Amino acid sequence: MMLLRPRFLSPSPLSSSARRSPPPEPSRVSSSFAPRLVAGRRARPSSKAPPPPPPPPPPDLRCLTSRIVDLTRRRQLAQIMEEVDAARRRRAGLNTIVMNAVLEACVRCGDVDLALRLFDEMRRPGGCGVDGASYGVLLKGLGIARRIDDAFEILESIEKDTSTGSTRLSAHLICGFLNALIEAGDMRRANALVARFRQVLYEGHSILLYNLLMKGYIKSNFPLGALTVKDEILRQGLKPDRLTYNTIISACVKSAEIDMAIRFLEDMKEESNRENNPELLPDAVTYTTLLKGLGNSRDLYSVLKIVVEMKSSPISIDRTAYTATVDALLACGSINGALCIFGEIIKQAGNNKDLRPKPHLYLSIMRAFATIGDLEMVKRLNKRMWPDSVGSISRSAKEEADELLMEAAINNNQIDMARGLLRRIVNEKECFSWTSRVGMVAVKVETLSGFTNSFLRPHVFPQIVLNDPVEKYMVPFQETQPLHADLILEEVVMRFFKDPAVPLVDDWGSCIGIVHRHDCTKLDASLLSMSRGPPLCVPTSTSIEHAIDLLLREKSEMVVVVKRGNMYEGSYASSSRPLGVFSLALLRKFATDASDINNMGAALQRDAKSCNCG
Repeated sequence: MMLLRPRFLSPSPLSSSARRSPPPEPSRVSSSFAPRLVAGRRARPSSKAPPPPPPPPPPDLRCLTSRIVDLTRRRQLAQIMEEVDAARRRRAGLNTIVMNAVLEACVRCGDVDLALRLFDEMRRPGGCGVDGASYGVLLKGLGIARRIDDAFEILESIEKDTSTGSTRLSAHLICGFLNALIEAGDMRRANALVARFRQVLYEGHSILLYNLLMKGYIKSNFPLGALTVKDEILRQGLKPDRLTYNTIISACVKSAEIDMAIRFLEDMKEESNRENNPELLPDAVTYTTLLKGLGNSRDLYSVLKIVVEMKSSPISIDRTAYTATVDALLACGSINGALCIFGEIIKQAGNNKDLRPKPHLYLSIMRAFATIGDLEMVKRLNKRMWPDSVGSISRSAKEEADELLMEAAINNNQIDMARGLLRRIVNEKECFSWTSRVGMVAVKVETLSGFTNSFLRPHVFPQIVLNDPVEKYMVPFQETQPLHADLILEEVVMRFFKDPAVPLVDDWGSCIGIVHRHDCTKLDASLLSMSRGPPLCVPTSTSIEHAIDLLLREKSEMVVVVKRGNMYEGSYASSSRPLGVFSLALLRKFATDASDINNMGAALQRDAKSCNCG
């Protein structure tokens, strides 16, 4: 056998064609396959610029979609569009899933016009395309915006498009638009939609359509109309599901038909036993709806009966059901029962964080204890609301907690503490209504404190006697410089920078309206078109107290004083000539601060002392 020694080949010289071709880029060719230079030759300097850096990797579309959904919850549409534009610059195009998320963001943020523009870009040639979800989101947005004609045009375009691969008109797509109409309370157009696409909606014989129609009747002024839908379900040979029964019970509760709601609860359980279908058994939503109705009717016995039945049934009682139980017991006056349920919630929340109560529950119990003047319990609940409740505590909840502390203090005869809390409320709160809960408590605190110790700086009217006739304080009608009703606002707009309200007259000099400054919204409109109808007018014998009450109740700046006619709160009669006006601006001129009254009293006392000394 002959042994052959291996031959080591030396590198052959480069051919002329290889020498003329430029070397490949090192970033794209492996170094092991790079051509070698012949020994003894110098490499030519490259005249080309260094290659540009590689482009950044395309964005992860899943992460981008998740980011869009997160920003949608925060209603940050501008930030979404910035990130989507940046992703488009880094990538040739985005897919339909990402753009559907952007459409949903536009609908949630209320910008339907932007959603329409994006939808047109998606279905153009070269776009990412649209699918059933795209149409569903857009139809929902148009329904919320009450742009019904545009939505019907889109539905008809889907119905006419029979090309291969196009979106087909389905009951699910129509039901999404129907639900948007129902949420807006537009049952007339909802019924028109059902009538227009009845053939498509009834193809699947789905119970979803009927449940949506019952939901619409609940949102309307005729909730018991849901019972007629149930009869239609039975005529069609369909089986009502749990959602159907829950919707009917909700309609009965809204109509204050509690006995009827209880009968449907029993029918629900009997149907489940007869069909041997556990999916028909009442759930937490069923009992929550019933507890709300029983709480409104103040039926404590029935509330306790439903609570026992709910706890003995094999369902998971969530936070909403527990909260409804506490609210129902408080509405029936059972504070101890509400405390027992509240303690059960706190105990179970240690193992299940989903049961941690929201601030609403703390405020509900604090209202009950504030009414009976239990200051210590209100303090304790207010203190524990911050660390123990779940979710954010809004500014209104914080303000109500302070107001309940003040109410508990005043009901417990803690006047100084109530005055301190009122001082803090006045400093932090811009305004509140005297007819509200805090307003009535503030009136009680002011009454016990007196004007000299008041924090609200009340204004008094030393020159006005409330029983005097309004004729004594009115301004003559011609001094108000009334305007003609046919004038255009643009011609007299500077007048409303000076006066908050101006009376209007016709060709015969009769007052036919009053234009308020806040109603002046169109420069090219006539003054009469912006008036609030016939002016408020009172006869000359009306007391100044009644005139002030009329102005405040009707939220008007001016009332017209006429000579004859018994027109309390009535409209203006053309046979009565206007004698003058009485306005809130005139009333403010008579107002004097309480501190000024105190200073005047102190000055009178000093003058009296000086006279005695003399």
